[in-house]
Amino acid sequence: MPKVLTGQRRLFLLISAVGLAICIGTAIVAAASNVESTPQDVFDAMRGSFQPAKAKGVHARYQWDLSGPNGGQWWIDVNDGTYKMGTGKIASPSVTFIAKDKDWVAICNDQLSGTWAYMSGRLKVRGDQAVARKLGEIFP
Repeated sequence: MPKVLTGQRRLFLLISAVGLAICIGTAIVAAASNVESTPQDVFDAMRGSFQPAKAKGVHARYQWDLSGPNGGQWWIDVNDGTYKMGTGKIASPSVTFIAKDKDWVAICNDQLSGTWAYMSGRLKVRGDQAVARKLGEIFP
């Protein structure tokens, strides 16, 4: 009987290893597909996630200053349930986010914790912190 248990254990370990390899492979493929994303892709996706009800009564101007090969400047102006979005600088931003392009994309793709990025200095947030947090509700 000990050999049967050993055989069953080997089979269990083999199946577990194959399952783990499949899960890791899937995670790597999913991560790799987001690695190709650019900040512009992120902002384009944000257009589709806007929640007008969450933006009711909100008057905020968001600015992004992203460095790196795909970096640049973007802005969003939220005004009582509506928004405008563009590239470049916006006058008198309520909040400015400063990061590397790849870090901002990783945060938006849930590959890098925004809190960790902030605490480690990879994301700087200048301006009203409450308004900064509201962004995640308006553009989930």
